[in-house]
Amino acid sequence: MATRTVSLTGWGRISPSRAELAEPATVAGAARLLETSARGVAKHGVIARGLGRSYNNAAQCDGGVVISTARLNRILDLDPDTGLATCEAGVSLEQLMVAGLPSGWFVPVSPGTRQVTIGGAIAADVHGKNHHAAGSFAQHVPWFDLLLPDGRQRRVTPDGDPRLFWGTAGGMGLTGIILSAAVQLKPVQTSRLRVDTVRTADIDETMAYLSDTDDRYGYTVAWTDCLARGASLGRSVITSGDFAAPGDLGPKDRRDPLAFRPGARLGAPRGFPGGLLNPVTVGLANEVWYRKAPRKREGEIQTIGAFFHPLDGIRNWNRVYGPAGFRQYQFVVPFGQEGVVRRALERISGARAPSFVTVLKRFGPADPGFLSFPLPGWTLALDFPAGTPGLAGLLDQLDDDVLDAGGRVYLAKDSRVRPGVFAGMYPRLEEFRKLRAELDPGGVFASDLSRRLEI
Repeated sequence: MATRTVSLTGWGRISPSRAELAEPATVAGAARLLETSARGVAKHGVIARGLGRSYNNAAQCDGGVVISTARLNRILDLDPDTGLATCEAGVSLEQLMVAGLPSGWFVPVSPGTRQVTIGGAIAADVHGKNHHAAGSFAQHVPWFDLLLPDGRQRRVTPDGDPRLFWGTAGGMGLTGIILSAAVQLKPVQTSRLRVDTVRTADIDETMAYLSDTDDRYGYTVAWTDCLARGASLGRSVITSGDFAAPGDLGPKDRRDPLAFRPGARLGAPRGFPGGLLNPVTVGLANEVWYRKAPRKREGEIQTIGAFFHPLDGIRNWNRVYGPAGFRQYQFVVPFGQEGVVRRALERISGARAPSFVTVLKRFGPADPGFLSFPLPGWTLALDFPAGTPGLAGLLDQLDDDVLDAGGRVYLAKDSRVRPGVFAGMYPRLEEFRKLRAELDPGGVFASDLSRRLEI
């Protein structure tokens, strides 16, 4: 099968590397490609790639082979009565939404973009605004078919082969290539959400409100002003909601309550100059965003795109950060370690490190994934322009605080944590390494991320 040499990055547009890219159209083609690659380039490695929305180099393999699942994107079955979808790994969450909503089914978990493949959602064990209520994505997957390093295909279930299932879920593609999977969708009556908004004055009020309302809403997230200081430290706009009932809709929307029309309204042009996002511009944007939010609003009807995926409305929004790109940083610390969140915001605001997309939420119980990110506690996610002065030292400080608190950073977003710190954050890393050594003694599957972190 033909390959072509390309330069690849993640969504953050940093750390480019070159690899041979292949796009098989069939499962058999993917298996043949793996067999050929394993014989010829095992020392450089093979990794799968979906839509390239991990922020780092998890789907890159310098000098090796990257197998794209872009053409393995067929929905094989979707039962309108049960909501069980069977699909190839390259199917996107958006495809599942388009296919499922007419029958009243929505994806069980959605991250901040719907441009994520099913294979990628399992490999990163993604989470969403409903983790406190629904857990991570893999908990809604009854099975997946995995292409192993030796070329065999295996159907993997959480009951039949829990070690391989939970090694693959969150394993960032290092146990094999997910070829297809079943996903249990969730029932909804409409494609709109009934949303309550609250503006909080500081981090204490923000965290208290989130704690008090965990059991009232299925979906909750706080946008937080990371540059606010003093008495305003951690001021936030919290949006919480659930899918609306038909009676909640106005007459126009009630005529087609399950309508869903995805698509980007705008496109970010090429050639954005560097430096547009800096402490001054982000500080102004944060001020405007905070002030224009209502102090309290109940029952607003929002679309799926507005509530779940606002940035999907702008094609290639990552270009806004300029040619240097950006680093996303997300950590979680256990409940009882609220001081770490406060200290992180103090460090960030004190350093004037600009992040407009800053979100805080609470996680529910963890799943059994060896390298899955969520654990019960507080998670804070931020986007920093990669050229921010002093950013490396700032993030190292945050790493140390998180590690000391028993927390961790998110593998699907990390682009710079130190290997020793990473090992301390993931206590089941040795179990994962053992599984990987058993499955792949020749080291067929590897990525730039796995080499950097010595996974």
